[in-house]
Amino acid sequence: MKINIVYREEEGWFVGHIQQYPDYESQGKTLEELRDNLMEIHHDISKGLVPDARPFQILEVAI
Repeated sequence: MKINIVYREEEGWFVGHIQQYPDYESQGKTLEELRDNLMEIHHDISKGLVPDARPFQILEVAI
């Protein structure tokens, strides 16, 4: 399984979210820490521990 992580650098931190779940942001001092934090969120969502989490859909458009 692959997931996409969207992130930006902000004042010495990497801030991001899983592409399908933009409502659940996390941060890390390194990209590895950010990835680990977001994988934990993904795990909680997939186990049903975040009952209101609904994934956004992705529509690819060629321009």
